[in-house]
Amino acid sequence: MSSLKGIAASSGIGIAKAYRLVQPDLSFEKTVITEADKEIQRFQNALITSKKELEVIRDQANDKLGADKAAIFDAHLLIANDPELISPIEEKIKTEQVNAEYALKEVTDMFITMFEQMDNDYMKERAADIRDVTKRVLSHLLGVHLVNPSMISEGAIIVAEDLTPSDTSQLNRQYVKAFVTNIGGRTSHSAIMARSMEIPAVVGTKTATAEIQDGDVIIVDGLKGEVHINPTPAVIQQYKQEQVRFEEQKAEWAKLVNEKTVSADGHHVELAANIGTPNDLDGVLNNGGEGIGLYRTEFLYMGRTELPSEEEQFESYKAVLEGMDGKPVVVRTLDIGGDKELPYLDLPKEMNPFLGLRAIRLCLEEQDLFRTQLRALLRASPFGNLKIMFPMIATLDEFRAAKAILEEEKQKLINEGTRVSDQIELGIMVEIPSTAVLAGQFAKEVDFFSIGTNDLIQYTMAADRMNERVSYLYQPYSPAILRLVKMVIDAAHKEGKWAGMCGEMAGDEIAIPLLLGLGLDEFSMSATSILKARSQILRLSKKEMETLAENALQFGTTSEVVEAVKKALEDR
Repeated sequence: MSSLKGIAASSGIGIAKAYRLVQPDLSFEKTVITEADKEIQRFQNALITSKKELEVIRDQANDKLGADKAAIFDAHLLIANDPELISPIEEKIKTEQVNAEYALKEVTDMFITMFEQMDNDYMKERAADIRDVTKRVLSHLLGVHLVNPSMISEGAIIVAEDLTPSDTSQLNRQYVKAFVTNIGGRTSHSAIMARSMEIPAVVGTKTATAEIQDGDVIIVDGLKGEVHINPTPAVIQQYKQEQVRFEEQKAEWAKLVNEKTVSADGHHVELAANIGTPNDLDGVLNNGGEGIGLYRTEFLYMGRTELPSEEEQFESYKAVLEGMDGKPVVVRTLDIGGDKELPYLDLPKEMNPFLGLRAIRLCLEEQDLFRTQLRALLRASPFGNLKIMFPMIATLDEFRAAKAILEEEKQKLINEGTRVSDQIELGIMVEIPSTAVLAGQFAKEVDFFSIGTNDLIQYTMAADRMNERVSYLYQPYSPAILRLVKMVIDAAHKEGKWAGMCGEMAGDEIAIPLLLGLGLDEFSMSATSILKARSQILRLSKKEMETLAENALQFGTTSEVVEAVKKALEDR
């Protein structure tokens, strides 16, 4: 047995065989062949196998994700059956006496280049389809396994360099027992998705993909941040007992599902959930969520080949609002950029995308897609308690510009005779230090703040939160961060507004006592963290936590803050 140490990103224990989500080496050499007919048959066999795979994937996508997602694989099948593509490959093998790999790549590269140069979005998309089909056929010619997370059909633990949102969108919760990644931290998308899917995760191990092979039995300890490879039967038995104890603890927390979140001295705060799709609603309600503090709408736009229509967005927003039955739902407008890309938008590459054209900046430049989303939200507003939040706001001018566009679309809908709620609160995510510093001015114009600590911390500390080599600088308990949080909360309260937090810090057991003491009104977190957080807050005195927070603001280091919190909790 060997072990790896990483960052405990999602609580729980997973035991299963490893599934390495690592792209294979598809390199090859050009060779001269002597029997063209045999080489053409080898190519045909690879093509037949690829088509059978595509049919299975298409049918699975249709069952799990719907006909629109399955249509992508219909397009791939059309390409795999297209004589205009297949015949030139066979002809090249025959006339030039070259191996099938070389002929396939030469011909498909020509088509890809041709389609990419066309001034037509539809034809450019076909280039991507040809590239995908080529990769699949090439893998069969080379005899290597092409990973496909959507094809997992038995219990498995995903091992990867990292997991993108598009990767996670293909995973079946029924079979995926845990994640292990080389890179990332508690706020990486793989970690956030693991918590959303209620499965254990250890990230930032650095060497998981090098040390774990397909089929290895591994244990993921999402409580301690440990991964055990091919453990002994005794160790497996020990961890199975740990699983039982963890489930018993969860059962105790579950008793609080219908309770209000009230501190020991009678102060009520709201515990809300972060979600990505309407499918996450069951998790929110089953875990006692008092609202949705962050609906990440970008997942509506991902894993597809074109923008979602206004009607499709309307139905999604309506489903969430109705499902929450009058409880508050904070919807964040499109937050694309940084590590979240939409290939079909064909945006230029940037040297530093986290500081580039993303979130509200993109929406103000690409107003058609922004207006479509706002119309869908406004149309859905009568079906629940909608609050709209703009991400990545850096200046008052940006907020005013976004609000003006919203008001224009609202008036157009009213003029068309469409009903729109007149009770929609409009707020911003506070993710940029300059916005926190200017919170007093913003508070005069917004209805609420939601502090996005995932980005606020990385921008304040100048440390990429996706880079495990500087993960030591990702310090949510830093006195610098706490001071910024206090500035935002105090500014909101001075104007009679509320302040929430939708970053992962909101569900952190060390941060919660500090945030309660600082006066945070709403804590929004992964749904699976709600009951644990409620259990903790019920035992805390707000007045005592105020004293703790005041002291923490005077410290100079994170370690001093953590030590003070731990001592305060031990003394209770």
